[in-house]
Amino acid sequence: MTATRPAPRRRLGPEERRAAILAAARAAFATASYGEVGVPEVARQAGGSPAIVFHYFGSKEGLYAAVLEADLAHLADRQKAADEALPANTSARDRVRTWVLARLDHVAAHARGSLAREEPAAAAGVRDRAREADLTFLTEVLQPTDAARDRFSLLGFLGFLDAAGAAWASDGCPEDDRHPLAEAALGALQGALGDWRR
Repeated sequence: MTATRPAPRRRLGPEERRAAILAAARAAFATASYGEVGVPEVARQAGGSPAIVFHYFGSKEGLYAAVLEADLAHLADRQKAADEALPANTSARDRVRTWVLARLDHVAAHARGSLAREEPAAAAGVRDRAREADLTFLTEVLQPTDAARDRFSLLGFLGFLDAAGAAWASDGCPEDDRHPLAEAALGALQGALGDWRR
């Protein structure tokens, strides 16, 4: 009887290694809170060591921020693709509705992570940049004035969407509530702005 040798480990290049760590961390943070996820387990799942994780991301906080940034970039790409797939004469309301529904799809796909309220400080900067991108999209679509009311309306809409999305996630993201949530968010925005502008 001959012993079988394990296949030799393939050495990953820097980008492949970084991607493997991000994939393992994404899977871990999708099923557990920030405090529950350990760097040694992420490293093991990625086929590396904690030292390698720290080499690429500096800290557990840096790793979380990188995962969050990649996930929010993916969401932004999906929202942009959904918007670009609409006919050229689509109303502002329907464009925002499509954008909201893509966001809710993201919430449903990341429901466990959406429930985690515990985040490191670095996440705030990532979320702030994503919020600025959201405001840029809404400003392009709605063409608000420079009035304080319009600025507060857009910020309030995003806060409403965050809170309602978190409540929907805590209920298990029931499909029957997806469209009512979107309509409530759109109604809140229209009520705050006064109209859809275009």
